[in-house]
Amino acid sequence: MTVIEIKSDIVSNDYKMMYDFFGLDCYTPKDLSQTLSSAPEEEEIIVNIASNGGDVFAASEIYSVLKNINQNVVVNIQGLAASAASVIAMAGDTVNISPTAQLMIHKAMSGSQGNADDFEQEAKVLNGVDQSIAAAYELKTGMKQSDLLQLMSNETWMTAQDAVDKGFADNIMFVDANKPVFSNSIGNIPTADKLNEFMNFMNFKNRNNPPKEEPIIENKQADLRSRKLAILLEK
Repeated sequence: MTVIEIKSDIVSNDYKMMYDFFGLDCYTPKDLSQTLSSAPEEEEIIVNIASNGGDVFAASEIYSVLKNINQNVVVNIQGLAASAASVIAMAGDTVNISPTAQLMIHKAMSGSQGNADDFEQEAKVLNGVDQSIAAAYELKTGMKQSDLLQLMSNETWMTAQDAVDKGFADNIMFVDANKPVFSNSIGNIPTADKLNEFMNFMNFKNRNNPPKEEPIIENKQADLRSRKLAILLEK
């Protein structure tokens, strides 16, 4: 398998030299191209994400490349997948999220100056960018773009469970699927993948069938009957 680590700012190729000069980490579309150029075509692509986001168009380029390759792409959200990083996460054929991770989506931002006409034009550009971002979310979740734009407007932070419920992620990573299972048995012990499937099944089952709370009144009546019975037995 080929592993891609996106654990820093997502920036355009032009910024790479500046980040390197100051000893800062970043991830660019060129970094992805270099990794994929040496990856065997039949290998699975693993993308580990823990990033605050960055440049929208750099993220769009990375997303597009991952979405269009022939290999199976598995995204693991290990920490925070915020802003532009959340867009990249949507490129996964399967998106896993750590139970302690979060995913955050919001509308695009820019720093600009000028007159009223300039700001009106900037608003149109930002609205277009928001729609392009929402398109990636829509393709993954199946939600209406209008609902997604509202979530973005609200700056929505999602826990692992929220992300799965809304369709941004497919599974919660309860265990490390890459960790080997050693056994001393003549039978077969289920793999870590199967354990993950079971944990997600139970999580889905419990979410849709919450345990019924015992009525407090009935409990009190039962307790009262027990006390009366105890008194009778003493007599």
